[in-house]
Amino acid sequence: MTNPFSYQTTFILDKSHFSECFDESAQEQPFMRLYGKGAFLLAAGAGLVLFSELNPYAAWFIFSLGILELLSTKYRKAWWVARQMLSKVAKAEVNLEITEKSIHIWSFYNDIEMFFSDIELITPTHNGWLVSHNSIRHYLTNRCLSESAQAFLKAKSETKSSG
Repeated sequence: MTNPFSYQTTFILDKSHFSECFDESAQEQPFMRLYGKGAFLLAAGAGLVLFSELNPYAAWFIFSLGILELLSTKYRKAWWVARQMLSKVAKAEVNLEITEKSIHIWSFYNDIEMFFSDIELITPTHNGWLVSHNSIRHYLTNRCLSESAQAFLKAKSETKSSG
């Protein structure tokens, strides 16, 4: 008789975790989609500064927003990681439990239980797993998973992709 699968661990939401999470879950986007809004604001602001009778403060504000948008896009990983490190969940201890029926992640700030029947997709990445649940993507790093837990998720991902 086989025992049902159960795995439990804890990990800390630190800078390396957030950095890995961004690297593994950020979706590739075309150049114009990334920089289009910033380029538009920059061009519109420059046009207003040079050729408009609009209040110069408003025109320079729009121009400055374009620069800020371009910089935040160029440094989007550092920007995102810095925001996560400034949030209340930074340095929080997170508990993870994987059983036959669900993935349960909880901490002082959050409590999420994702039943495998409700999970849409489990995608392996280079360093972990992306779990799509209710159209929200969650990332599980292999650093906190045992080999048996990784094998269990691999089996579940194959079941989800074939079914």
